[in-house]
Amino acid sequence: MRAMLLRSPRTPLALTEVPDPEPGPGQVLVQVRACGVCRTDLHVVDGELPDARSPVIPGHEIVGVVAGLGREVSGLRVGDRVGVPWLGHTCGACRYCRAAQENLCDSAQFTGYTIDGGYAEMTVADARYCFALPDNVGDVDVAPWLCAGLIGYRALRMAGNASRLGIYGFGAAAHIVAQLARHEGHEIAAFTRPGDAPAQAFACELGAAWAGGSDEASPFPLDAALIFAPVGSLVPAALRAVVKGGTVVCAGIHMSDIPSFPYSILWGERRVVSVANLTRRDGEAFFAIAGKAGIRTHVAPYPLAQANEALDALRSGRLTGAAVLTL
Repeated sequence: MRAMLLRSPRTPLALTEVPDPEPGPGQVLVQVRACGVCRTDLHVVDGELPDARSPVIPGHEIVGVVAGLGREVSGLRVGDRVGVPWLGHTCGACRYCRAAQENLCDSAQFTGYTIDGGYAEMTVADARYCFALPDNVGDVDVAPWLCAGLIGYRALRMAGNASRLGIYGFGAAAHIVAQLARHEGHEIAAFTRPGDAPAQAFACELGAAWAGGSDEASPFPLDAALIFAPVGSLVPAALRAVVKGGTVVCAGIHMSDIPSFPYSILWGERRVVSVANLTRRDGEAFFAIAGKAGIRTHVAPYPLAQANEALDALRSGRLTGAAVLTL
């Protein structure tokens, strides 16, 4: 099969012929139809995440069809359409798994990072971590839901009962969570790269009450802020914008160092929390509400062989919405 292989960090992906994978016990073979291009993929490719498998096939927003079953698989059949997310396997036995916090599992495996992912014509996945997908959303459109949507959903839930919400970094995750937040009645201020007029206009199209640069003051006090941009300096900026008792949610897997800041902007029972991975419960809840919210993704399709171009577009900030590889 064809795959875009990362042989070593900070090198371009190579279009390579590799053997077709075979599903082991509890796994399914998935014929990939589409795979979203996520900022986490960029962190893997750019060597910003430690302990990545090498070589590895990136990609963890996978939409495909079950093409084969390993032993001991139940609940899935050949021909089923499934989504394969970032969280690819957990041990089920550690303190976190036992406490319904599988996203923090000590032995978790991650699609496209520690196990091969979806920048390929075929992949294998743990059957327990494959999601059933809504029938009324196409392969390319639903692919970004598998991480951008799920992480955005988890970040929004961590914000609690925030009425006024700030979103920092208006990319794939933000453009999905903004639609969900508006459906639930939140008032949104969107913060983009300074001077990024297209992203600001895009945010307003999706219901933001205001959009401006991250160097600008919020137009109103925020009850919570969601940070999707991997920029540590946004944390103190968001703390200054939230009210007492407010929450700043860092929603990325990687972020540049957070600069020192005065205790006064944290005082008043403000909180800074992070989002780590996702749970299967997140997926079930998000897919159930996404259809009711009428969420639509804005996608830029790329053929598999142009994965490097898609990553470059994401890296440079040229994308509006999400890039998706098509097969």
